[in-house]
Amino acid sequence: MKHVTGIGGIFFKATNPKKLGEWYREHLGLEVEEYGGVTFRESTAGVESSPTREAYTVWSPFEIDTDYFAPSEKPFMINFRVADLDALLAKLREEGVKVDERTEKSEFGYFGWAMDPEGNRIELWEPPEIPTASA
Repeated sequence: MKHVTGIGGIFFKATNPKKLGEWYREHLGLEVEEYGGVTFRESTAGVESSPTREAYTVWSPFEIDTDYFAPSEKPFMINFRVADLDALLAKLREEGVKVDERTEKSEFGYFGWAMDPEGNRIELWEPPEIPTASA
C-alpha cells in the first residue's frame, strides 16, 4: 500500500517570518495569508472524478525560536500527505522508527510525526474528507 501521496508542506525557520513573507509577496507574487504562509490549492475544476480529500501544499516560515520541529534541531520540516495515518504510524513503530506518541485532529486534517535517521522531524498529514453535498 502506498502511504505517501505527496508533499503537504515545507516549513522552515526564519529570523523574521513576516518580513520574509512580505519579500516573497513582493518579489515572487506569493499570496501570503494572514497566518504568514501560502496555501497552494489543487483545483478540482474540470476533473471528471473529484478527489475525496482536500489536497494542497503549504509554504510557511516559522519563528526562529519555534519548538514545533522539536526534537529535531534542523531549521526545516517537511510535511507529507498520507493516505492512512493510523496504518502508517503503526507500520513505522513496527519497523523501529521513532514516532511521536501524540497525534492531532483538527479541521485541517489528521497529523502525526516521526523522526528520520538523520534527526529530521517529519510531519505526516491525512487531509480532511471533502464534505459531500446533502441531498
